[in-house]
Amino acid sequence: HRLSATRTKGATHPTVTSTPPTSRASVYPHVCACAKAEPPSSLRMRNICVRIALAKESAVLWAAIKEQLQGVEGAMDGGQRVWAPHPDEGYQLGLIVDVSTDTLTVDPLQGGKSVVASYDEVFPAADEGAPDVDDNCSLMYLNEATLLHNLRMRYTKGQIYTYVANILLAVNPNKEVGGLYTSEVIRRYNGRSLGTLPPHVFAIEEIRIQAARTDIGLISPSYADKAYREMKSMRCSQSIIVSGESGAGKTESTKFILRYLTESYGARAGIIEQRIVEANPLLESFGNAKTMRNNNSSRFGKFSEIHYNAKHEVVGGHVSHYLLEKSRICSQSAEERNYHVFYRMLAGASPDMRQALGLQDGASFTYLNPASLHDPNLQDEEEFSHLTHSMDCIGLSPSEKADLFRVVAAVLHLGNVSFEENTKDKKGGSVVSVGSMTSLEGVAGLLGLEKAELQRSLTSRVMTTTKGGNLGTIINVPLKPDQACNARDALAKALYTRLFSHIVKRVNQCFPFQSSAHYIGVLDIAGFEYFQVNSFEQFCINYCNEKLQQFFNSRILREEQDLYKKESLGVTEVMFMDNQDCIDLIEHKKSGVVDLLDEECKLPKGSPQHFTDIVHSRHKDHFRLCLPRKSKLPFHRNLRDDEGLMIRHFAGAVCYMTAEFLDKNNDALHASLEQMVAVSKDDFIKQLFPDATATSGSASSPSSSPSSRTKKLALVSVGSKFRTQLNSLMEKLKTTGSSFIRCLKPNLTMVPGQFVGGQILSQLQCAGMISVLELMQGGYPSRAQFSDLYKMYQPNLPARLSGLDPRTFCRALFRATGMRDGDFKFGISRVFFRPGKFAEFDQIMKSDPDSLREMVAKVQSWLVCTRWRKVIFGAISVLKREDSCNYHLF
Repeated sequence: HRLSATRTKGATHPTVTSTPPTSRASVYPHVCACAKAEPPSSLRMRNICVRIALAKESAVLWAAIKEQLQGVEGAMDGGQRVWAPHPDEGYQLGLIVDVSTDTLTVDPLQGGKSVVASYDEVFPAADEGAPDVDDNCSLMYLNEATLLHNLRMRYTKGQIYTYVANILLAVNPNKEVGGLYTSEVIRRYNGRSLGTLPPHVFAIEEIRIQAARTDIGLISPSYADKAYREMKSMRCSQSIIVSGESGAGKTESTKFILRYLTESYGARAGIIEQRIVEANPLLESFGNAKTMRNNNSSRFGKFSEIHYNAKHEVVGGHVSHYLLEKSRICSQSAEERNYHVFYRMLAGASPDMRQALGLQDGASFTYLNPASLHDPNLQDEEEFSHLTHSMDCIGLSPSEKADLFRVVAAVLHLGNVSFEENTKDKKGGSVVSVGSMTSLEGVAGLLGLEKAELQRSLTSRVMTTTKGGNLGTIINVPLKPDQACNARDALAKALYTRLFSHIVKRVNQCFPFQSSAHYIGVLDIAGFEYFQVNSFEQFCINYCNEKLQQFFNSRILREEQDLYKKESLGVTEVMFMDNQDCIDLIEHKKSGVVDLLDEECKLPKGSPQHFTDIVHSRHKDHFRLCLPRKSKLPFHRNLRDDEGLMIRHFAGAVCYMTAEFLDKNNDALHASLEQMVAVSKDDFIKQLFPDATATSGSASSPSSSPSSRTKKLALVSVGSKFRTQLNSLMEKLKTTGSSFIRCLKPNLTMVPGQFVGGQILSQLQCAGMISVLELMQGGYPSRAQFSDLYKMYQPNLPARLSGLDPRTFCRALFRATGMRDGDFKFGISRVFFRPGKFAEFDQIMKSDPDSLREMVAKVQSWLVCTRWRKVIFGAISVLKREDSCNYHLF
């Protein structure tokens, strides 16, 4: 049995490992030794209970053990407060009333049914009335239950930010918090260290300067000023990774960070600083939507970079985007909406604009969910004004704005084009219904296309024969009504996604730069997702989160523990799950799910069922992959084996329905639609489809063959493209310093003030915070090179101390400040600090000259005393040696 160590503040204990004895005689000395190994007050309850269970066969030994337990706050008398699991709130306070070999029985303090739980599910609780703390590393007991309780206490007080060492936890308040993000608050956090002010998203930028100045990896100074200061000192680009579920507040946190960076350090950039901030409303309008979990959910990932020159001044910016959700353009779930821009345009467009674009009431458009047209929580008309203001701020001309809205309107009208069977066509083709001819004309006019050409391209496709006597013959294949609807939706998705890519490109052009020394990047991407129905979008999002979790483990856990070993600190190793096998299952060349999906898409008659069977057969014995029938949910167990894939991710098992994987993975239009947009009379439409224009140009040359002009375009794989983008992003993150913000969603209903502990606990586990707690328990999250710490004080040192050895100086400084041995630890090349202790040195550095001189005087005094003790010790040693020699002479 493996008995885990006690988690108490400032104390680490080795893991106790025992083998079940074969006889009662061998049990007694083992249990007695365990009971007397350390003071009872520092034993964890689960260890105590196991020892009792091993010993209770003997009345004599039971009495001895019970006597040992007298000091453990009356544990056997029901006086020990513990945290026991709760299905809804995560954990609940209770008292131990009974113990058995494998479980504990706990009576909840709030009343209710007793809880029977295993030892690993019960955690010690602090005394009643213990206050909340800014940094969870300062808790008396460091475990997931106390972390959850601390978050709850702070949330009820309106304190939404909390640290776990250098990681910031942000609980979404689901309301505007007055006075929390003002310019005055920005000025207060500028240059301040963690511990001097309450936790805040503005403080994350503070930590980096500390780390830069002192070679800190995991640190605990202050989050939006951190990245700038570390970039400036370390001359290294920085990344801030904002993660969390939909509705956890990632988008808002990203905006606040960018605002802090530009307002604090971009004042000299002038219009560039303004454009970086004002680009957000534009991207949100076209890339965000209301979902069941969030009123302003980002349906794409983005990495926003602010670039600086060698003088650390803002010179420009750049935005990279990932995986826009295309399926939302054509259909939305109940109570959800399409992208914001559709509703904002309909609500705020002027009469002239409405007439020019043929806009009507939102209920008349098929692509808009009629149940969610008007939301009292969303101010569409007001937001339209913000959108147009954002366009003006980034430098879009009136004609450019008109082009954007024209394509948006064309997508809406395209959704109203319906089809019916062509009774005159014996091949079972389709035609545009009479009732939707007006919409067809509107689309053709807005896109600069011929009405007849648009109708023909939507109801038929051009193909080339590849075998037989008429090899290379061009034929028109009529499409059935459902196939024509698919072609219409594919064109709508292509138009909107190309438009969004153009907007991102245009945003990047509004703050150009020739060169930069470094940058600070903020990554805002969807967190781990799992629903009852999970499709290709969830697969890609969770694949991304597997990569990010691996990066988190590597940067926070693996590299940290490797450094502890290198510096010979003797810190207990923390075990965590390596998810490389899951990543390989998804992205491995030829055998990974992404490549198998691409191969299926290339087959003439590829099907989701065949693809699913191939994946299961290729990875039959893979630990991470199993059949849907093994799911815990009845809905998934009813699926056939060829209808789904269940993958065990780091955050839990997810069952993916593969019915739409092939269609969603193919990002190419068929040849007829590609050639249609290529001959558009509108230059802006041609600009959105440069590849189609190039294909059309080459196909129009006399030397080109019919096959080259009309064959189906090669597969443009969404999965492969996303894999390439993701690997590029990971390489970029690995070359930068990293900070992490974990956003948490307190409830599913987006109600302010409601804290559902079970949901928060699940998010903490998915974010890997439990492993971080274990590392922080026995770790030293702050560290500094001896030489760097010495240089911080060198300008204030007198000449007689300027040549002092840096290591000796650091030791003298710690003794002079009265730091305890448990607050720091000396490694081979640097000193390591317990959480929060490094801030004391930063505060001294920023204090007035008199305080610095006083500190230097204390250092000098400690050195004199130490050297004097050495002289006395040396003199006594010489006298003893002399006496010893005289003794032997006689």
